[in-house]
Amino acid sequence: MKTPLLRLALLTACALAVRAADAPATPATPAAQPPASAAKQGNRPPAPQRAPDAPGAPKFTRLDGKTGVNPPVDAVGNFVIGPEYAPAPELTVVPGVPVGRVEQFTMESKDSKFYNPGIAREGGSTPDPNNYRTVIVKTRPIDYQRTITVYIPAQYVAGTPAPFIVTHDGPALGRPDTSLPRVLDNLIAQKRVPVQLAIMIAHGGGDSHGSERGREYDTMSGKFAEFIEAEVLPLVEKNYGVTLSKDPEARAALGNSSGAAAAFTMAWYHSELYRRVISFSGTYVNQQWPFDPATPGGAWDYHERIIPNSPKQPIRLWMHVSDRDNFSGRDGMHDWVEANHRMARVLAEKGYRYQYVFSLNSGHGDRAVRAQTTAHALEWVWKDYVSAKR
Repeated sequence: MKTPLLRLALLTACALAVRAADAPATPATPAAQPPASAAKQGNRPPAPQRAPDAPGAPKFTRLDGKTGVNPPVDAVGNFVIGPEYAPAPELTVVPGVPVGRVEQFTMESKDSKFYNPGIAREGGSTPDPNNYRTVIVKTRPIDYQRTITVYIPAQYVAGTPAPFIVTHDGPALGRPDTSLPRVLDNLIAQKRVPVQLAIMIAHGGGDSHGSERGREYDTMSGKFAEFIEAEVLPLVEKNYGVTLSKDPEARAALGNSSGAAAAFTMAWYHSELYRRVISFSGTYVNQQWPFDPATPGGAWDYHERIIPNSPKQPIRLWMHVSDRDNFSGRDGMHDWVEANHRMARVLAEKGYRYQYVFSLNSGHGDRAVRAQTTAHALEWVWKDYVSAKR
């Protein structure tokens, strides 16, 4: 945890460095005024660059200075990588490696029992004068279409219950992402991950408070996992003649930013459905809207009180944050680096199997970092499952 003087200086110098994005809050009773350390809203200067040995940082194993190097695939704990990055070789098409197929279909909001209608924000947001933990926004109902992109590996045997990974912020219709399928082609062929499907789910539109994406990703509940279970997965099975495993150990979730928080939330609220999580630049900050007094800090509550005060969950988590990741001084609960550092600390204290990567010379959801680490993260998160099946 930063010292009060250092934290106040950082908040004052860098107030509102990022868009009002992702953040859950602390468990205290809502107050009308923010804490003294929370800076006023203003312009958005660049996010401050944080050092791996800054106050509040966990103890890291230093791997920086070695381009393209990731932590050991069987290691747990905290690691520093960068500042230069190299795309993983698994992103390359390898002759002779079986190539899976990629399919797409769409879902209409009017057909959903969970998110019909959608919501969209009208105008900006303003701080709530009666509750510093939230904002006031105006929304309107919308209809929307959601694209579902499905990767089916060449090795999949029809009728066999298949492991799978759900990913958030999926690609648009007609523009399927080929990088994850290519990585999975190579990892599956090398038997470094199980034969698995990837189900890439597009959000319902917009971002942050008052948006459909924000409602789906930043809400602290099991609703989004329940939507996927009830409405997305049955269509994947029906449309492509596949069988998806019901074993929670055979199910993973991956996301970036609010999508990362959504992936963790799926596993936290429904560990009987998902137990493997990959989190890039996770929005474990106070981003939930509308305000919920049960979780007044949104995802910030995970490291503030929920994880420390709850029984250990059967979750295996790979997580990342960048040294110039998002930062805002709006309420003292919008610092992505501090939030992820705190997550690492409480996970370690509770004895979780996790690997935490702090990337130098990088920003929020950094593409170069993801190009180097995605294959590694996939192998790490599935490591015990593959070992158990051998």
